[in-house]
Amino acid sequence: MGQVSPASADKFDDDDYPAYSMGRAAEILDVTPAFLRSLGAAKLIEPQRSNGGHRRYSRYQLRLAARARELVDRGTALESACRIIVLEDQLAEALQLNAELTERDS
Repeated sequence: MGQVSPASADKFDDDDYPAYSMGRAAEILDVTPAFLRSLGAAKLIEPQRSNGGHRRYSRYQLRLAARARELVDRGTALESACRIIVLEDQLAEALQLNAELTERDS
């Protein structure tokens, strides 16, 4: 086995690196490719495209898709689930920024 190059190692740690094909993402999440496409249509996740035009998903996008599936499985409409997730994400970002600012000012 060879060594992992520093550039490759960065990809392993990058939550936004588009590492998963649609088929693999669907398998990991136990959803259909159509469900993933519906999340794209709802503008929750915008997968990157490979040179061949295939959708590629990041770990961050898979977490959002997993949360969407959880909400949909509980009976939440897809559009509502997507809105909830966007608001949750915005809140988490605001809380993180607030914590950083509070720490800096202390």
